[in-house]
Amino acid sequence: MAGIGFELKKLFRRKGLFASLRAYGYAGIICTGPMLLGVLLQLGILLLCSWAGAPRDQQDLLVCMITYTLLCSLTVTSFFSMPVTRYLADMLYEEQEQTILPSFWGSGSLMLVLGCILYGLFLLVSGATLLQGLLCLWLFAEMIVNWNAMSYLTAIKDYRGILCSFLAAIALAFGLGLVLVVLLGGPVLEGMLFAVTMGYGLMMVWDVVLLYRYFPQSEESPWTFLRWVDAFLPLAFTGLCTNIGLFAHLVICWAGPLGVQVKGLFYGAPYYDVPALIAFLTILVTSVNFVVSVEVNFYPKYRNYYSLFNDGGVVGDIVTAEEEMLAVLNRELRFTALKQLFVTAAVLSLENTLLALLPLGFNDLMHGYFRTLCVGYGLYAVGNTILMILLYFTDYGGAVAAAAVFAVSASGLTALSMAFDPAFYGFGFLIGAALFYLVTLFRLDVFTANLPYRVLGQQPIVAETKSGRFTRLGLFLEHKKRKPAKSAKHSAS
Repeated sequence: MAGIGFELKKLFRRKGLFASLRAYGYAGIICTGPMLLGVLLQLGILLLCSWAGAPRDQQDLLVCMITYTLLCSLTVTSFFSMPVTRYLADMLYEEQEQTILPSFWGSGSLMLVLGCILYGLFLLVSGATLLQGLLCLWLFAEMIVNWNAMSYLTAIKDYRGILCSFLAAIALAFGLGLVLVVLLGGPVLEGMLFAVTMGYGLMMVWDVVLLYRYFPQSEESPWTFLRWVDAFLPLAFTGLCTNIGLFAHLVICWAGPLGVQVKGLFYGAPYYDVPALIAFLTILVTSVNFVVSVEVNFYPKYRNYYSLFNDGGVVGDIVTAEEEMLAVLNRELRFTALKQLFVTAAVLSLENTLLALLPLGFNDLMHGYFRTLCVGYGLYAVGNTILMILLYFTDYGGAVAAAAVFAVSASGLTALSMAFDPAFYGFGFLIGAALFYLVTLFRLDVFTANLPYRVLGQQPIVAETKSGRFTRLGLFLEHKKRKPAKSAKHSAS
C-alpha cells in the first residue's frame, strides 16, 4: 500500500477542494472497488428486477447466487492474499519486477483450481439448473482473478485506468441487464446473472491489461511465491480468520430461525442480510482514511525510523525518530476512530430518513439490526486498521491471534444468540468486533512499548529459510512444468 501512499501525497500537495476530493475519491475506489461494486450491483439488481416485474422468489434466488459466489471467492483468496502481497512487496523492493506477472498467474491458477473444484461440487448439489450453475461458476472464476488482481494493483499508479475499469464494469452490468431483462423481456435470473458476469469480466480484462502494461513478461517460475506462504503462514491465517469473522455471522443467520430456503441449498435471511449490506457501507470512510491519513502521514516516519537501524543511525536519532513515529501513529489512529464514530453517529441519527428513501421495506426488527451492525462494523473497521499497523511492525503472531479471536468470538457468539430472541442476533457480531478492537489495541500498545527490543532482540541470529508443504508443492509443480518442456525439446532434436 505504500506505493499508493506516495502517489496520494503528490495529489494532496495540490491546493483546492477539487484536488482533495479527487485524492479521496481515488483512494476510495482503489481500496473498496470490488466490494463497493458488489454492493452497488446487489442494490441495482433489485431495482432492475422490480422494474421488470420479476417474481419475489426469482429476485431472492438471484441475490443468493451472487452473494454465495462473492463470499466463496473472497474466502478462497483470503488465505493467499496477504502472503502474495508480502511477496509482491519484497520483489518490488529487490527490483525484481520480472517475477510479478508469473506469480500473478501462478497464484491465480492455484486458487482457480482449488476454488472451482470446491464451488463446482457445491453447485452440482445446490439445486441450480445447469445454465445457472455454469454462470455462477463463471462469475466465481472471474472474482478469483479480480480479488487476486487487487493485491497487485496497489503497485500501479494509473488511478484513472483503475477508476475507469470500475465504472465500465458497473455501466456494462446495468446496461446489459436493462437490455436483456427490461427491454427484451428475457428470463430475469439468467439474464441478470449473465449481465453481472459480463460486468465483472470486463473489470477482470481491464485490470489484467493494466498489469501487463506496467510489469514485464518473463519466463520466471510462477510458483516461487509459495515459499512466501510457508515463510509467512501467520499472514495467510490472519487473512482467512479476518474474512471468517467478517462474514460468518451472515451464514449462521441463514441457518437460523430467520433463514429462508430459497431453492435447494441456497438460503438467505432478508431481514438480516439487507441491513447488514447497507451497514457495511458505513465503514468505507475508515478504509479510505487508512490509506489517506495513516499511510500518507505515518509511513514516512515509519520508513525513517527503520532506515536508521539499517544505515547505522546513532542512538539519539533513533529515539527521536521513534517518538515522532509513535506520536504520528497515535494521532492518526485517534483521528481514524473519531471519523468512524462521527459517521456511525450521523448514520444512526439519520437512519429513518435515509432508509425511508429506499424501497427496501424496513420494519422495526430490520432497523434494530441496522443500528447494531453499524456499531459492530465501525468497531471492526478501527480494529482492522490497528491490525494493519501490527503487520507494518511485522507482529505477525499478534495479528493472527487477534484475527483468530475475532473469527471465534463473532462466529460463536452469533451461533449462541440463535437461542435467544431474534432482536439480539446482531449482538454476536458486535461483541466479536469489540473484542477484536480491544485485542488489537492492547497488542499494539504492548508491542510498541519496547520497540527497539522488538526490532533487534527478537530477530533470529542466523537467517532462517522456512520450507513446508507449500514449498514442496511449488517444487512439484515446477518439476511438472519442466518435464513437458524437456520432452518437446528432445522430440524437436
